[in-house]
Amino acid sequence: MRRFVVGVMGSGDDRDPHLMETARTLGRLIAKQGWVLLSGGRDSGVMKAANEGAKQISGSLTIGILPDPQSTPSPDVDVVIVTDMGNARNNINVLSSHIVVACGQGGAGTASEIALALKAGKQVILLAAASLAKSYFQDLGKKQVFIAESPAEAVSLIKKYETRVLASSSDLEHEVQTS
Repeated sequence: MRRFVVGVMGSGDDRDPHLMETARTLGRLIAKQGWVLLSGGRDSGVMKAANEGAKQISGSLTIGILPDPQSTPSPDVDVVIVTDMGNARNNINVLSSHIVVACGQGGAGTASEIALALKAGKQVILLAAASLAKSYFQDLGKKQVFIAESPAEAVSLIKKYETRVLASSSDLEHEVQTS
């Protein structure tokens, strides 16, 4: 059975210690559930912190989707995928994830990942987002966008969604096997 992949998106800026701790805690909680953590993979910001948190849990698996060969991957990424696609790699981040968590305020890159996720029909959780971002993306995404104020709340929301995704994947696998 395919493992459940949680995409964690956010800024490459690591100047906000509170946000870095939020991302680190989120990564740790994702790994505790046995989920795969997928991120932009670079050694900075939310990507770095989420991967650090995940690697605190034995048996965790982290995937980093890098924009180009010059990018330095986080040392806590297990599987590094170099796209040489620049920001277009955001589509790979989104489409390879079952659900997307946007951590913090982010920037244009994070906003593009949220928008791509919504276009792809993915569920998006905004964790520690600004009020304006919450309002905008909830209006844009309607029932696809959820708000979490803490990493624990984000994981609780992911669990609800995971059950539905795994059930529909199982139905699809059964359909393929019987046809």
